[in-house]
Amino acid sequence: MDVNREYYELGLPIIQKAGVEHKIDFREGPALPLLDQMLKDEKKKGSFDFVFVDADKNNYLNYHKRVIELVKIGGVIGYDNTLWCGSVVAPPNAPLKGYIKQFRGDIMELNNYLANDSRIEICQIPIGDGVTLCRRII
Repeated sequence: MDVNREYYELGLPIIQKAGVEHKIDFREGPALPLLDQMLKDEKKKGSFDFVFVDADKNNYLNYHKRVIELVKIGGVIGYDNTLWCGSVVAPPNAPLKGYIKQFRGDIMELNNYLANDSRIEICQIPIGDGVTLCRRII
């Protein structure tokens, strides 16, 4: 899913070379309505092996509440930017750039939610800006 098909097409030659094009169902548009539409189809629930979220940070928690239903038990959800330039451990009064400060609370809310979500096991990978992997166990 992406609001811009250009990004999918950029990676398409690699997808084709890997021979996995038949496994990808690209959807263009805003993710929340597309996810809501997918959740109406009972066959989609619990059918995905992997979901990677790198989108509008203020909706990460909304994405989680939807994709957790789409990922099968044993499946993985990856969230990008979960360290958010280290701001998630910075003191509340730390001098932060505007865009970092703007979404810091959203990322912290997601991280707290994931840490307490009994349906998943999580692992924080401190590479780049942080990636959190969630394996659905329930």
